[in-house]
Amino acid sequence: MNQNIISGSGQQNMEKSGNFSTRQKQEKQEQNQTALTEKTEQDIAKLWQRVRTILRSSVGEDIFSSWFARLELEEIVDDLAHLSVPTRFLCSWVQSNYKEKILESFQLEMAQIERLHFTVRVNGQARPRLATTPPKEEKSQEKNNSNGEIVTATSSIKAAPSDALSGSALDSRMTFETFVVGRPNEIAFGVAKQVAHAAANNSVTFNPVYIHSTVGLGKSHLLSAIAWAAGAGNNSKKIVYLTADHFMYHFISAVQRQSAIGFKEWLRNIDLLLIDDMQFLQGKSATEFGHTLSALLTGAKQVVVAGDAPPRDLDMLDERVKSRLSGGLVIPISPFDLELRRAIVGKRAEQAAARFAGIHFPDPVLDYIAHSVISHGRDLDGAINRLVAANQLTGEQITVPLAEKTLADLIRARETRRVHIDDILKIVSRHFKIAKNEILSPRRSRDVVRPRQIAMYLAKSLTSRSLPEIGRRFGGRDHTTVLHSVRKVQQLIKSDDNLQQEIELLKRMLEE
Repeated sequence: MNQNIISGSGQQNMEKSGNFSTRQKQEKQEQNQTALTEKTEQDIAKLWQRVRTILRSSVGEDIFSSWFARLELEEIVDDLAHLSVPTRFLCSWVQSNYKEKILESFQLEMAQIERLHFTVRVNGQARPRLATTPPKEEKSQEKNNSNGEIVTATSSIKAAPSDALSGSALDSRMTFETFVVGRPNEIAFGVAKQVAHAAANNSVTFNPVYIHSTVGLGKSHLLSAIAWAAGAGNNSKKIVYLTADHFMYHFISAVQRQSAIGFKEWLRNIDLLLIDDMQFLQGKSATEFGHTLSALLTGAKQVVVAGDAPPRDLDMLDERVKSRLSGGLVIPISPFDLELRRAIVGKRAEQAAARFAGIHFPDPVLDYIAHSVISHGRDLDGAINRLVAANQLTGEQITVPLAEKTLADLIRARETRRVHIDDILKIVSRHFKIAKNEILSPRRSRDVVRPRQIAMYLAKSLTSRSLPEIGRRFGGRDHTTVLHSVRKVQQLIKSDDNLQQEIELLKRMLEE
């Protein structure tokens, strides 16, 4: 009996020993897997350090510090390197100016890298990770467990509620509150707010909405603002903002990973879909977008699209999709007028002053930027950023001459034209908001004398007219009066920086 007990105890000990051995094997496998993951991350980190070294030696320390210091390598998927930057501006600049240089640097260290993908980090994190967004479809895998039995495991990657605004990264600064409204964009702004309000209340209006304009007039800002406003306070709502290149990337990746069905289902379950840069959609991705658009509209889901041309001019879309988009609400945004440009630079200057202590943008500088930088809104933002940088790096006060020097490449080329006294009278009267006949009158009140003196100074500086001729054109005044005015203004601008900048602005307005 004792022998049986001993035998039984030995059997139990053997079973315990066997179970312990199994657990050891499992723990060892987990440790090996963790070590493999860490090694991969370490290898990627070392690769990125080598690429950074190549970039630094290629472009120089100054350029590297300005544009590449905050660039981070997130992951490598097959032949694609995923990089992230902290701001949308930096993302656009690096892609436009240094993408080929970065790719060359990667290929010197890792020849199989053939593509680069850039995203903007939100709250310090890059979204989305390329390996997991959009979600893969569920699939079953069969594998052997430690006992040799067949176990069926189901794997699923689903977007968390906090990822409802994922897709392409959204810039938290692009909201309705930071959007500057004027005549060229007021209709688009009003419609965007209505769409966001309706989506937030689970309804649909103006479906689909198509916003089009040339580059830099606020399309992306409006789409981002709709996403933020519609999803505010409701993490369960499925709102996705995608640029056309991200849409294509996700579709192609889903096909390659044999998860196209999951990708399509993910798209068709969206409550609000926003597609930006529609003109870049090509090939089978454009066809897939057409199917998605039809499914969402049939299911009464809101769709908002932005592109650089009306739907009828998007050659990569078939006629059925063009018809669908044209049948919704198509809204153009016109090029900015002077009033809106001035409002935009004023707003950006206020924001810069809130971020940087002691910085000040005089009104003549803002007037000069609005009058001279006429390309698009991003150049207006860039103009303010450049002047902030110049002020912070050199300590030089922001003035019209500094703006002229710093923004030379943003300002349209102009032919110097001959200035006439009538032009001077027109510009000065409009700038100081007094009638032209007041300047020519005998009135001697301060609100008239100062503009008159400045106008005479400009006439002497910018025209070939003699002092007596200028006097005759200014209400029949004596040449000594003109000379006194010229010397008075010359004396004042030596001690009054604001007056000097104001006169510089008037000169540039006259030389256009």
